[in-house]
Amino acid sequence: MKRDYYEVLGAAKSATPQELKSAYRKLALQFHPDKNPGDASAEEKFKECTEAYEVLSDPEKRARYDRFGHQAPGGFGAGGGFSGEGFGNINDIFGDIFGEIFGGAGGGGGRGRQRNGGRSRGSDLRYNLSIGFTDAAFGTEAKIKIPRHRNCDACKGLGARAGTTAKTCPTCHGAGELRMTQGFFQISRTCAQCTGSGKVITDPCQTCRGQGKVASETTLTVKIPPGVDTGTRLKLTGEGEPGERGGPAGDLYVVVQVEEHPIFVREDTEVICEIPVSFTQAALGATIEVPTLDGKVRMKVPSGSQSGKIFRLKGKGFPALGGSAQRGDQHVRVTVEVPSSLNKKQRDLLEQFAAISGEDAHPQAKSFFAKVRELFGNEAAADDAANS
Repeated sequence: MKRDYYEVLGAAKSATPQELKSAYRKLALQFHPDKNPGDASAEEKFKECTEAYEVLSDPEKRARYDRFGHQAPGGFGAGGGFSGEGFGNINDIFGDIFGEIFGGAGGGGGRGRQRNGGRSRGSDLRYNLSIGFTDAAFGTEAKIKIPRHRNCDACKGLGARAGTTAKTCPTCHGAGELRMTQGFFQISRTCAQCTGSGKVITDPCQTCRGQGKVASETTLTVKIPPGVDTGTRLKLTGEGEPGERGGPAGDLYVVVQVEEHPIFVREDTEVICEIPVSFTQAALGATIEVPTLDGKVRMKVPSGSQSGKIFRLKGKGFPALGGSAQRGDQHVRVTVEVPSSLNKKQRDLLEQFAAISGEDAHPQAKSFFAKVRELFGNEAAADDAANS
């Protein structure tokens, strides 16, 4: 008698599809015939767990099995209750299982490879490019040297000696993959001799030793658009590694790193900087020179400006990457510097100023100390009331 399918997989009847999938994967990997050559018992267990998963992974079949068990009307297909239908669920994980059995050979039989006479696309490359703060704002051009391969001139990237061509692989007969029958279904894996291309080179090019490419260094000019920031990726199509056997080249991705500026800080399209002003400039007002991305400009600081006051210079920031030419603004924060040392005359004059001004010259301080007196005055009154 057949064992209960849930018992075969070691799963509860309430198991989710993912839990069933994990249980089957573990058992299939354990009892696969290629891991247990000549072991009839392991092969039977492999067939048993695959049959159980084929039924329970199909929602309709699982519902009928849960209601009627193995005696479900119509069964689950011809041939002892197993049809091999609905194998999509099994194939979803079988590639991973096959790859583990064969050391990562790939269970998909090289389905992802571009087999067209052995041609396949080249790999993409990455280059980290550091640029200045101002260059990021206005854009620039940079010359970069890329170590990469190029197609061999002697064989035109085909790998075979000039005048010869690659031959059909004798192992896979040009299919690029090998198929093996395991019980009631087939397994395919990439052909190791031709690595999935379906072709082998019997007379390799002496210049590149059959690789179809040689090491080189290429100098490229990269156009950096205005508004880039750290992490911006620029794609140079076709500037990656050359393809196999004359296939198309990959792409080059230039990843930008913007250097820090000694004065400016960037926030999106805005630029922020901090400018020191003297006590007298802040008190009396002044016109000062302020650095911007475009050079120095003159900015008016009104009399009575407090430390931390922020002024805006319109249109002196960054443009948006890929957007309009309109730029953000620059925000200038002034900090009032207090003299660290005074001569006698300076001290006398400031003391006279303090005596004449009194608290009225410092409205913020006046407001603060008024609040302090009010706070501690209320606390003192409360203490007196408690002690009386």
